[in-house]
Amino acid sequence: MTDYKSLKSFIKIMIFFVIIFVIINSCSKFKNDKKLFRIIASSSTRGMESYIKKCAKKEGFNVSIDYYGDLEIVDILNDDSSKYDAVWISNSIWLYNLDNSSIITDSKSTFIDPVVLGIEKSKAEELGFVGNDVYNKDILDSVRNGNLKYVMSSVTKTNTGATTYLSFLNSLAGSPEVLTSQHLSNESLVSDLKDLFKGVERVSGDEDYLLKMYENGDYNAMFNYESTLINLNKKRVSKGKEPLYLIYPKDGVAINDMPLAYINNNLNDKDKKDKFIKIQEYLRNDEAITKMEKLGYRSWYGGVKENTDKSVFNPDWGIDTSKYLKDMKYPSKKVMSEAINLYIEKLRKPTHVVFCLDISGSMYGTGLDTLKEAMNYILNYETSSRDKLQFSSLDKITIIAFDDKYKVYDTKMGDDTDSVISIINNLEAGGATNIYDTSVEALKILSKDDSNEYTKTVILMTDGMSNVGTYRDLEKYYKSSKSSIPIYSITFGDSSEYELNKVARLTNGKVFDGKSGLKEAFMEVRSYN
Repeated sequence: MTDYKSLKSFIKIMIFFVIIFVIINSCSKFKNDKKLFRIIASSSTRGMESYIKKCAKKEGFNVSIDYYGDLEIVDILNDDSSKYDAVWISNSIWLYNLDNSSIITDSKSTFIDPVVLGIEKSKAEELGFVGNDVYNKDILDSVRNGNLKYVMSSVTKTNTGATTYLSFLNSLAGSPEVLTSQHLSNESLVSDLKDLFKGVERVSGDEDYLLKMYENGDYNAMFNYESTLINLNKKRVSKGKEPLYLIYPKDGVAINDMPLAYINNNLNDKDKKDKFIKIQEYLRNDEAITKMEKLGYRSWYGGVKENTDKSVFNPDWGIDTSKYLKDMKYPSKKVMSEAINLYIEKLRKPTHVVFCLDISGSMYGTGLDTLKEAMNYILNYETSSRDKLQFSSLDKITIIAFDDKYKVYDTKMGDDTDSVISIINNLEAGGATNIYDTSVEALKILSKDDSNEYTKTVILMTDGMSNVGTYRDLEKYYKSSKSSIPIYSITFGDSSEYELNKVARLTNGKVFDGKSGLKEAFMEVRSYN
């Protein structure tokens, strides 16, 4: 009995100490949270993280930085701005596109990073671009003549893609004082832009992957940040590869001013505001400017400081920091939205997507229901257009449903999705899983299309390991056919990422995680085609 009482007393004492520990830990966490300054930032600013944290530590507080794509930042802040104290974004235009832009205050430019066209130097010489003034019309003419093809980031999902498009739109419209809705209805302008986008070989849904995709593929031109192309050239030269020559159209380029702005969630929070000012002042002082210029960022619209390392802004790469860059004029929020819709519906190079849908036995029940729900979302014009993911009437959609065998459903046009949705909703699960033969069939279907007319993509969805067919069969076909069509895979259930990563490496594709949200994975992969 005594032992029982002793044990009971011991347990009470332990519970007491646990409660005290939790209270102390919570108070400490609360105290640390009050000292924490939270920034949501464009991934393009990642190179300065250690310096910002060092600056904050010196001032007696901590900084956390979450990185996203610029357009994704807009969505996050529109949803809930209270999670962050400041935003560091690539371009001021996105701050003006916030639903509640009034909470953004004290915005100041930190550094300058134009979006330019990088072309392998031998190709740039062939086009007559080296050492000469180049206009946006010259780039368009090179595409029209079949002499130039390029890769770029998504117009609807990335800053570089959107600003590249808006720059061409503004220039080819004659660089008006203000771009209006009336300009967007000009048939000649629409024709020019359609021809320009025929030069697109691949599209990336994010800027980081664009760089990886470019290096792993057989491409010779890319639209990207000047800083990104500078750092790419450093790596290429160190490996004995040909550098890219940077093209700055004389009639205007998209220039990113990389503003740091305060998010005024609490009007009376002087402590947060003081922390913000200290970070902002640091980013605009000589020490930070020197560090950023080493990373390939300009300190002003004309260029860089006189003592900046010339090997960074190398004149042999087409970079001239003695000239003032001509910035394009961005349109209003309303016209910008109309311009994006115009791109989706009429200008974007048509895409032919083959959806390979796993309907093997393991998909029975919840798996197949989730798949159908996601496909209904992505193929329904009304729902997908809310996220600017809709297919246009110029696009083509093919469905391959597979288990141990596969069945191909007739190709449908992008605006005939009702019949495609009906096919998907009537699919039933059963059988084994054959990823590889299905992928080969998808590639064969796409090989019949003209690459000049369509962007071609395979989207493979599976919840299991392939137990019919072999990777070697896919590899043999892909290499012998000299295919360059990417296979993007979406994982869910117990899918084997090892197998899918092999497919991604072979085809210069990518694997997307659908296990935590199939709809979200669809939204992401859709921006890659």
